[in-house]
Amino acid sequence: MAQTITITVDGLAEDVPQGLGLPQLILLHQAQHKDLIVEINGRFVHPKTYDQVELKDGDRVELIHPAFGG
Repeated sequence: MAQTITITVDGLAEDVPQGLGLPQLILLHQAQHKDLIVEINGRFVHPKTYDQVELKDGDRVELIHPAFGG
């Protein structure tokens, strides 16, 4: 059985497979969007580094969809 970790995504606790990467989490939440902003533990994650991010137990992830308009 695969090990899981608990992370918080947009304020809700969620169990995910250990070793899950940020791109997989974004796909899981159907959050792919060119203007998506991601924060992990209150720190901005640059889109160019998404592939390098492996989520850790206890991480707090925010998937932010900015609303543009006027």
